[in-house]
Amino acid sequence: MSLLMMKSLFSYKAWANVELFDVLETLRQEDGLRTAIRTMNHIYVVDRIFRAHLLNQPHGHDATNTKSTPALVTLRDAVAETDSWFLEYVDTLSDAALVERVRFSFTDGDAGVMSREEMLMHVIVHGGYHRGNVGQILKVAAIAPPRDLLTRFLHVTEPERRD
Repeated sequence: MSLLMMKSLFSYKAWANVELFDVLETLRQEDGLRTAIRTMNHIYVVDRIFRAHLLNQPHGHDATNTKSTPALVTLRDAVAETDSWFLEYVDTLSDAALVERVRFSFTDGDAGVMSREEMLMHVIVHGGYHRGNVGQILKVAAIAPPRDLLTRFLHVTEPERRD
């Protein structure tokens, strides 16, 4: 995959997260807010774990979610910071760095090896999958989820594509 496409995907991820958090602010506890926050927190924790893998640092997690549930505003800020980090990180990569294989440990202690490109794609795909889960929670609460689509992102951020 090209670095240009990787940058576009991480911009899309950050945009989709903002859109989803905007809608989550309207969700009530009884409509599944805690479950939605737990799911978004899971995405965040996995993003942070893979950030540590990319930096060859310990991640300090023994699970892919935290025991306590953060406040929505706290999580939103943490996700925005992490999304910014990934955008900056991808901007520094070369094609050679993308294919470099990195050894790491999963939260269960098992060893893993992935290229940086594979890790970054995991972060993108994993987040999209679970944002879809949160979209289903919103639908059950009779709230329309944001249209989390790459095509929509491209046309919103580059309206000239509609000309």
